[in-house]
Amino acid sequence: MNLNPTTPMPNDENLPVKLSLPLEFQQDIFKELREEDELVIIARGLGLLRIVTNLLHSYDAAGNNLVLLVGANERENVWIGEALAEQAAVTMSPNCRGLSVVNTDLMSVPMREKMYAQGGIFSVTSRILIIDFLSGLLNPEMVTGMIVLHAEKVIATSLEAFILRIYRQKNKVGFLKAFSDSPEPFTTGFSPLTNMMKNLFLQKPALYPRFHFTVAKSLEGKKKAEVIELEVPMTDSMRNIQNAVLECVEASISELRKSNTGIETEDWTLDSALHRNFDTIIRRQLDPVWHRTSFKTRQVVRDLTLLRTILHALLTYDAVDFNRYLDTVLAASQPPPGSTRQNQSPWLFLDAADVIFTTAKRRVYDGKLAGAELNKPNDVPESLQPVLEELPKWAQLAEILREIEQDAYFNPTPQDSSSGAILIMCGDQGTCRQLREYLQTMHLTPDGSENGQEDNEPSASLMLRRKLRNYLSWKGDFSKVSASLFAENQKAINSSTDQRVQSGKTSRAPPNKRRRVRGGSSTAAGPGRTSGAIAGDRDAHIASLMAELAPTEIEAVQKAEIGVDPLENMEDYYELFDMNSLIVIHPYEGDMDEHVLEETKPRYVIMYEPNAAFIRRIEVYRSSHTDRIVKVFFMYYGGSVEEQRYLSAVRREKDAFTRLIKERGNMAMTLASSSLDPQESFLRTINTRIAGGGRLAATTQPPRVVVDVREFRSSLPSLLHGRAIAIVPCMLTVGDYVLSPQICVERKSVRDLIGSFANGRLFNQVESMMEHYKYPMLLIEFEQNKSFTLEPFSDLSGPATSAGLATAPDLQAKIVMLTLAFPRLKIIWSSSPYQTAEIFAELKSQQEEPDPLRAVQLGLDPTMQGDEMRSFNQTSQDLLRAVPGVNETVAMRLMLETENLMEVANMEERELAALVGTQAARRIWRFFNKMVRDDVSVPTF
Repeated sequence: MNLNPTTPMPNDENLPVKLSLPLEFQQDIFKELREEDELVIIARGLGLLRIVTNLLHSYDAAGNNLVLLVGANERENVWIGEALAEQAAVTMSPNCRGLSVVNTDLMSVPMREKMYAQGGIFSVTSRILIIDFLSGLLNPEMVTGMIVLHAEKVIATSLEAFILRIYRQKNKVGFLKAFSDSPEPFTTGFSPLTNMMKNLFLQKPALYPRFHFTVAKSLEGKKKAEVIELEVPMTDSMRNIQNAVLECVEASISELRKSNTGIETEDWTLDSALHRNFDTIIRRQLDPVWHRTSFKTRQVVRDLTLLRTILHALLTYDAVDFNRYLDTVLAASQPPPGSTRQNQSPWLFLDAADVIFTTAKRRVYDGKLAGAELNKPNDVPESLQPVLEELPKWAQLAEILREIEQDAYFNPTPQDSSSGAILIMCGDQGTCRQLREYLQTMHLTPDGSENGQEDNEPSASLMLRRKLRNYLSWKGDFSKVSASLFAENQKAINSSTDQRVQSGKTSRAPPNKRRRVRGGSSTAAGPGRTSGAIAGDRDAHIASLMAELAPTEIEAVQKAEIGVDPLENMEDYYELFDMNSLIVIHPYEGDMDEHVLEETKPRYVIMYEPNAAFIRRIEVYRSSHTDRIVKVFFMYYGGSVEEQRYLSAVRREKDAFTRLIKERGNMAMTLASSSLDPQESFLRTINTRIAGGGRLAATTQPPRVVVDVREFRSSLPSLLHGRAIAIVPCMLTVGDYVLSPQICVERKSVRDLIGSFANGRLFNQVESMMEHYKYPMLLIEFEQNKSFTLEPFSDLSGPATSAGLATAPDLQAKIVMLTLAFPRLKIIWSSSPYQTAEIFAELKSQQEEPDPLRAVQLGLDPTMQGDEMRSFNQTSQDLLRAVPGVNETVAMRLMLETENLMEVANMEERELAALVGTQAARRIWRFFNKMVRDDVSVPTF
């Protein structure tokens, strides 16, 4: 088989390809991609994966191609693989082999090499592909072309950018296509589209927003989906809670503005706070000065995430679950006994916070919870007056289903190919379970029997009363466990104050609740903990408790449903559903929703929550299948954050495309940085540093660095390659980077450094480098655009120890202890991976190139010597270095010129002076002549 890239590309018009792209704009995109390389940015929901699949099928049907798909996740691989198999079955092409996924699951190196040699369509993870490129397992020149998904993630330091750089340097004729359906990331920063095109090594962007002429013409033809918008009004209680939460959000943003006057805060608005990435944006802006921000600022940033979650829960949780969630929020926010109230979140002291908690409780019941007892299993306490406010969307959903049922009754035989199924789309799995339970119980009476009246109104009374009973039971258990936790922590504080350890007399939780208090070890609950640490433990216990409640509730429901033997009349359980009476409840899942529409062929679609991308999928589905009728019911809460978030998302996408169109009109032609002529490439390899009378070195071979394959999770190998340094991936047992035969570097991020100190792995790694290399180095690397200080990580270095003992050493003290234990160890501080690449380039100046084979063997072969220090006894080296006057130079000289410590101790001062100098010899001679005894056993070097 010939995989030479000089073979004509499969772009001619005679390819035996049958497209499954019925819409005009999809065919236009396909034709453009067949002719030239470009970046396609398309609006969400317009069938991006369908276009990619047809493009891959065209190359698969041509045969003799090796095409690589980069950036696809697991679910997209399944989607594309199934679509390619369907198209291959339709076209019956003998060359089609489908999609092969290359990942770490039982995929050995010989197997990958064999698969690459056979050709085909491969979806390869970025980490495996970059290693295969660098190791020579896959020659980039043999690749027909590459297709990149999620192009918005291809930043300068990403592995995908590294892969494309190597591909374009060694393969000038292979095709390259990139796709994205997220235009917003391309509008952040200075000339973002231009910079992204440089990372992708592409020169032409193609933009397809929803308002594109061809897209609008394809979707707004004669056969349009019938969409009915239903604005559902919120209840007064829900509106009051929403306004109160928004007031808390606005107060939190105002507090952030006051505390951070030197930072650009124009985007810190209430509208921006409703989006999921708002707290991420704020944290990114504060990262460079995070060590100088106050505790209050950090707390407010966390509170914004919590308040946004409360807003989402208000519109999706039922009244009982929402009140339960607020109970956990309040319990986690209250300080434990004996601590100050200064650690509480500022928004809890606002009047609006009281409105939130009080109104949420009134939606569930009236009356006091104290003294309430469960008299009967199927009843609620008499001391409570259940309110059990229902979500307004429930009644609207029941009304829609009733209308659909009437429509099906009056039109029993529709003249279309739809299945008649009803598809209900929700935001997540939790809402799907909620709606399923509501639809199953909305026509049942409170005693569990079915209401036989024809005109009975649907109600969630049965479901909410059951939830209220579970809530009352949970409330009692929750208060008992919280009281026991506070009692334990308070006794621990008292015992720490009195400096007494009373074994066997510690307050414990009740035996039946002991299992729920996980993680309560002697260290976690022991004396010496601060109030902040106690609050952290309490939050962990509450989270653990909440995680156990859901399975308990499910078990109770399952026990109540056990009434008959499920193995009787098995044939009644195994039959096909009637599609005309089938209701499918499914969460939004991006491009996977297209499969749901194609498989269910629904005549009615109910969008329980708004989603702009799914509306477009409905438009594409209806325009693609002109023989099917689709009626869509679009529900949203009027005047809610749900509506505002939806409209804001549509506006942000439209603005992003507008900015991209403007930048594309002003964008200059970009030239790939890899297109260097041979003379310039030769000049870049010349070492111009002349030191110690050295001669100017010039070589056609670029400098080389041996890198551990596990380091390809970081961006440093890509940056080193960008500085014209050859990267050799190997499985190293000593160090992470080998710069020369004598220089080895162990790279640690600050979080890795803390973990390595905690488990003791760092000492073993440094000891291995000391054994085999003359210059072992520890690189402590910080993240780009973050504070270059250890203060933000000080709380991660470990809690205090038991009472009466000194606190655990912080991170800086541990680093000092490390340097005392290994005096030859050099520590490099780097503020970012960019600076690390510069440091490595400087360290390699005037150094020999490392041998990859030798770097791998070091540490594996115990008989192999690395540094000249490797052959000496480590214990005798430590003893010699402890002698006054002995430094590294003196120790090296003595170990090379003498046999053992006894010989050094018996030498005269003049003999020592001849080896190490007068001053060092005097101190060594005086030490041994005063301290050495005859009966001391002396180890040899």
